[in-house]
Amino acid sequence: SMKFASDNNGPVHPKIMEALMRANEGAVPSYGADDLTAQAVEKVRDVFEAPDASVFLVPTGTAANALILGSLTKPWETIFCANFAHIHVDECHAPEAFTGGAKITPVGSDIDKFNADELKTAISAFNPDNMQQSGLGPVSATQVTERGTLYSLEEIAGIAEVCREAGVPLHLDGARFANAAAALGCSAAEMSWKAGVDAVSFGATKNGAMAVEAAVIFDPAKAVEFRRRQQRGALVFSKARYLAAQMDAYLTDGLWLETAAEANRLAAALESGIAGIDGVKFAFPREANMIFVWMPRFVHRALLDAGAYYYIEAGKLQGDDPHEPLLGRLVCDWSVDEADIAKFIDVAQGAKP
Repeated sequence: SMKFASDNNGPVHPKIMEALMRANEGAVPSYGADDLTAQAVEKVRDVFEAPDASVFLVPTGTAANALILGSLTKPWETIFCANFAHIHVDECHAPEAFTGGAKITPVGSDIDKFNADELKTAISAFNPDNMQQSGLGPVSATQVTERGTLYSLEEIAGIAEVCREAGVPLHLDGARFANAAAALGCSAAEMSWKAGVDAVSFGATKNGAMAVEAAVIFDPAKAVEFRRRQQRGALVFSKARYLAAQMDAYLTDGLWLETAAEANRLAAALESGIAGIDGVKFAFPREANMIFVWMPRFVHRALLDAGAYYYIEAGKLQGDDPHEPLLGRLVCDWSVDEADIAKFIDVAQGAKP
């Protein structure tokens, strides 16, 4: 089955499923007071080389983003992010709700990323002394971006520098943090606090877990409200060991980087197979495990008729012109079958108007 809609659609990695089964023995303390939670939190700290970081396990990426931003933002402040940031267009105002109504200000001219200069310009539009305007709140960058591109370590450091000058924290939405680290060949620390990042939503769900993300806040003083907000937001698991078991297995023997590198490799194979087809044009460079590609309507129709499943992001499948380009989004996770990639390429290459 040629399923390339999302890395959210994939199965749980067998090692993580086994860890859940192992955790399912007997009675242990609830609400995160169990040994496995303590162990998983230590593993997150180890991976980030941040022994003092505050770490919280939550079931969803939206929870990690909204609770971190809630803990870092006053209700009268604005959060700066890219035009297509998940927190802005995809979380139904969860960040606004969890911050008590903070505003979101999109930054820059590109939809996927912003740069340090664009951020400086956006921040300079606000005067923190003007009580009639928003105060300056956190900056949030997504890594991998919502369009499959990456911030280089230098770009993150440049953005962090602007944040420091403005006196605001930098949050990294790392729903696909592992894919980015694997693609850049860098450590978790290099892509976060060493580059000036204050807090990370460290994703696992898209990359082999069932449902767990870690909210990592490097300065514990900035995390004091998190647990209260988590409770108030109905996001505290009573049987916390099942979140911990996933995160623990995810970070054992580098599984998190292994699955991410595999997803990136499979996406590269898919990309190179469709690259030469007439009328195929990539909307963004593929830098991790997501591909955004313009293909003629007749190619999309052939693929969907053959059983492919993926999202069309721009344009409509209905229409008379077989050559009109429509934007497809193709995502690979670690579990994608190479035979399905080969079949997809085959159908796309053989499509007739």
